[in-house]
Amino acid sequence: MVAIAFSPYSEGILQYAANLSKRLGSELIICNIINQRDVNAINRIVQLGYEVDSDHYVRGVKAERKVILDELVEKQGIDQKQIKIIFKIGNPVYELMKTVIAEEVDMIVMGIKANTKFEHMVVGSVAEKAFRRSPITIVSYRDPSIARRLQKRIQV
Repeated sequence: MVAIAFSPYSEGILQYAANLSKRLGSELIICNIINQRDVNAINRIVQLGYEVDSDHYVRGVKAERKVILDELVEKQGIDQKQIKIIFKIGNPVYELMKTVIAEEVDMIVMGIKANTKFEHMVVGSVAEKAFRRSPITIVSYRDPSIARRLQKRIQV
């Protein structure tokens, strides 16, 4: 399974997961979680009297993300018969772990979303929480630009 968060690194993460899946001869599940926090924010706006609809918001987000995923899948040359796309709504870590169990996933490929230090300090990262809670192996993808940045921090 590959967890896609639609960060600037999503294409690399998907490419890495697709290559790994192809080499292993396995199905590739592409999973994206629409954060319940965002849906709740829409509901609060509705309570203020604005004419927005959280169901419409979710449908719109799913449709938009599906188009992006389809483009990424096509660009990578991934066989549509070898993939399954799953969208869920909820707490990203909890929904990922539920999906792992429900789909009997053997491994997750995920990357980092590159939040600012303040955001990470306040809410933590989905990847970090997933690493602590996952019952299966997680492969952490590093984009070449992130890898170079991390290499510079290491003094040899």
